[in-house]
Amino acid sequence: MDRFEYDILIIGAGAAGLRAAIEAASYNPKLRVAVISKVYPMRSHTVSAEGGTAAVLKEYDNFDLHAWDTVKGSDFLADQNAVELFVKLCPKEIIQLEHWGCLWNRDKKGKIDVRAFGGMSVKRTVYAADKTGFYILHTLFQRSLLYENIERFDEWFVTSLIIENNRFCGLTAINIKDGSFHIFKGKSVIIATGGAGQIYAFTTNATINTGDGYAIAYRAGIPLKDMEFVQFHPTGIPGKGLLITEAARGEGGYLLNNEYERFMKRYAPEKMELAARDVVSRAMYFEILKGKGFKGPYGDYIGLDIRHLGSKVIEEKLPTVKEMAEKFAGVDPLKELIPVRPVVHYFMGGVHVNINTESPVAGVFSAGEAACISINGANRLGSNSLSECLVFGAIAGRNAAIFASEHDFCNLPQESIIKEEKRIFEGILKRERGIPQAEIKYELKRVMDEKVGIIRNEEGLLEACSKIIKLKEKFKNVSVEDKSNIYNTDFINVLELDFMLDVAEAVAFSALYRRETRGAHYRNDYPNRNDEKYLAHTLIYKTNGEPRIEYLPVVITRWKPVERKY
Repeated sequence: MDRFEYDILIIGAGAAGLRAAIEAASYNPKLRVAVISKVYPMRSHTVSAEGGTAAVLKEYDNFDLHAWDTVKGSDFLADQNAVELFVKLCPKEIIQLEHWGCLWNRDKKGKIDVRAFGGMSVKRTVYAADKTGFYILHTLFQRSLLYENIERFDEWFVTSLIIENNRFCGLTAINIKDGSFHIFKGKSVIIATGGAGQIYAFTTNATINTGDGYAIAYRAGIPLKDMEFVQFHPTGIPGKGLLITEAARGEGGYLLNNEYERFMKRYAPEKMELAARDVVSRAMYFEILKGKGFKGPYGDYIGLDIRHLGSKVIEEKLPTVKEMAEKFAGVDPLKELIPVRPVVHYFMGGVHVNINTESPVAGVFSAGEAACISINGANRLGSNSLSECLVFGAIAGRNAAIFASEHDFCNLPQESIIKEEKRIFEGILKRERGIPQAEIKYELKRVMDEKVGIIRNEEGLLEACSKIIKLKEKFKNVSVEDKSNIYNTDFINVLELDFMLDVAEAVAFSALYRRETRGAHYRNDYPNRNDEKYLAHTLIYKTNGEPRIEYLPVVITRWKPVERKY
């Protein structure tokens, strides 16, 4: 096995990971930075983000308003000190990307344009047509190539963090190209691996979003925070797992039931289709339950109407929406409604870190969707996520560089390395006969969709927790049918499934013990928000048995919880 040595290790090469790498490399050019990603950077899931990224850039807007929208959107579970820092740093990141060559849309005066997004009081979402993530990731990737002290390890799969005496020492990883096992020694690490939508069947997330970062932190003793809060985006194309961006509603699109009624007036009379995502998703779900959905081959759906926007707006500002509607929904959005229904999209929870992106383990940082800082609380506002990747990616990169500059390498515990190598190659790869990984994955996705979805209750969550425990036992008999070394995707899929089971456990148990309704976590047996008991973050710790749950008070600086209305 080869052993690599870098000052800073970054797991993930999406927006948060690349922004962190650029910041760390520029902070101290003498520091060696390794970016480890299981895909080529431009295949990271950031490339799929469409609608835009939020920042206060217009004279009619201000930081307090952006902060208030974010706190209200979070159903008052966001840490307000983190939110205040976040909104102040967003504009700087947008202008920085502009200077680095990001092609933002411009208004008639030639200034950076903005559009409306759900839960925002004013238009503040900066955009690049409806391919914003694509342009951001291209810009960051190209910028990262300027730094000689950044080295990339594309198509490498990280399997564990090596922790000794509550200090990060290194990590283990597999080179997917040839199946070889390697050690990376580092002073600090940044987990920027994105979300875990693949634990559900109907999701917008790419197949790479299996929660690897959550799982390796969880197994290393770092708690995960607020994992019960899973965002359902209102407008997924049924049966496809593809997203019609919120920008379609931001530009003026309507949601219609089978009576051709704009039903959102009954659920969010002020904001209508631009209420927070959890509110819109539940409204659509309830309309379908009432029998007011359109009939389709993948079940009932709601109609998204953008016909009235006209061809000029659609072709200039929503070209991807038009293309996806035509290719994947089989409709012409200039003449027909686009079929949509709520779909798993984003994890508000993640690796427990503070406002400086530091975890409880020295030298371990996290940013982006992999992290829970928390600015998103119980529900993220659309277009805050790309901004979060930029703002806290930069903070993580800088703080990881400072840590690496002030600390030396620590000794790698050989027993941990040997144990991990045996777990992977002797415990999983060499098993000759067993259960196919696809069988367990199918069962996991089904139970998550049915029992830990938009609407939850005690009975369903207990069933989900019990089922996940049984699936973890069943996984001990899983087999890798392909025994080859080169690009063994069956092998990687099994390792990912192992991580997915841990993430699903964290989501289901966290949801079970939060006996209230807040943001994206809707309990029909506890339909009200309970600030007296649950104005707190859930911390979940991995144990040898059922996970341990603790609670951490929310940081409130200025905005006291009030009833959340749109």
